[in-house]
Amino acid sequence: MYRKIITIGLLSVAGLTAGCHHSKVVNPIANVDSKQPDKVLFDRAMDAMKKGKYDVARITLQTLINTYPDSEFIARAKLAVGDSWFAEGGATGFQQAEVEYKDFITFFPNMPEAAEAQMKVADIHYRQMEKPDRDYTHAKRAEDEYRQMMQQFPDSKLVPQAKQRLREVQEVLAEREYRIGRFYYMRESWPAAIARLKSLVDAYPLYSGADEALFLLGQSYEGQVARIREANTTETIKAKLVNDITRKAGAAYAQIIERYPAMDRAEDAKARLKELNLPVPTPTPEAIAQNRAEQDSRSELSRLQRAKLNLYKRPDTTAAAKMGEPSLTDPKPTNATDVVKDVTRMASGGDSSTATVETIKDAPTTTAPAPRSKDETPPAADSSTLPSAKPADSNAPQVGPDRSGNASAPLPSPAQVNDAGPSTQTDAAGQSTSSNSTSDKAKKTESTSKKKKKHGLRKILPF
Repeated sequence: MYRKIITIGLLSVAGLTAGCHHSKVVNPIANVDSKQPDKVLFDRAMDAMKKGKYDVARITLQTLINTYPDSEFIARAKLAVGDSWFAEGGATGFQQAEVEYKDFITFFPNMPEAAEAQMKVADIHYRQMEKPDRDYTHAKRAEDEYRQMMQQFPDSKLVPQAKQRLREVQEVLAEREYRIGRFYYMRESWPAAIARLKSLVDAYPLYSGADEALFLLGQSYEGQVARIREANTTETIKAKLVNDITRKAGAAYAQIIERYPAMDRAEDAKARLKELNLPVPTPTPEAIAQNRAEQDSRSELSRLQRAKLNLYKRPDTTAAAKMGEPSLTDPKPTNATDVVKDVTRMASGGDSSTATVETIKDAPTTTAPAPRSKDETPPAADSSTLPSAKPADSNAPQVGPDRSGNASAPLPSPAQVNDAGPSTQTDAAGQSTSSNSTSDKAKKTESTSKKKKKHGLRKILPF
């Protein structure tokens, strides 16, 4: 009896123990993380990018894209492929990154990450931007891409950053235009200098040297006035041209006072207006406050930083303003040929077809040639400023221009060569002979490529 009780108790304890052990058994699948396989691939790719293994990250992301085309991580994976190329850097990396970002914007234009992709496309060219005296291709592309980002995604949180980058890019482009305009100014090529400087101040009002550019523009107009006074034309036309161009010079000086009253050239502009007997405008308090705020937002490099900057190709953008609205559209640029046409049109009373070169001698082609930049093409010849063609008089001596450009020195008539018709020659006895009489002599001495016949053993020789 006692043994039965003990046996039953042991069996009960064993049963209870077995039941408890069965309740604590853990399913092997439960130990595995329940993440989806596409999420696993994406996490692996991100981890590889953090470790700098960009090629591994791209392979993993491409596997995700090809294997799970309907995954919720497709958009992020495509953007991450561009990020891997962007982080890798280099000319090839940046080129591939731009392609990936452009594809992302095409396929997912309404996603918030599309603005980020467009921003990085602009940053690609911003990072490759060079100094103002070097190739400006990347600077111009960066300007276009930042403008597109601000116009296509105006509600993005990246717009303030894009706006500041655009100011810096336009500072570099404006500096380039200023240097070219100043070069033409130093060479006294007034139409070319006016075209460059006027295009600069119209397109980039936030440029740190806008006052200097406007002052050189006014000086270029005055140089053009001085050249018009020396032109060989009537006093009525001279007075008309002088008054019109002097007003343009005054407008350039007045713009300095009205728009940039806190900058260095404001006092010089006032002095020039007084010298030209033109009214001196008074700047508004708002203009003064705005210009002072723009000047205070600029910064300068130290001597050590400037010395280090010479070792790199990146430009100095510290002078760019930190406030103000950058220009989002390019105004119509001024052309040197158009400047000459306008002066010629005024000189001819509105009809440029009646003007001649002697009316205005201030054409770019009459000055010393200046080296052109890569984007600049030489101005086309203006047919309205060339003298009208007249039938040639065989008896009248030909006249050519001297050093001053005036037609004075007679030129000898050029000898005729390569005439098709027969010509008359004079022999030693003074008798005229026809050129056809020499044809017989030419036939006798004329060489021929006709082979001679071979005789004897020479017939079987190959040479």
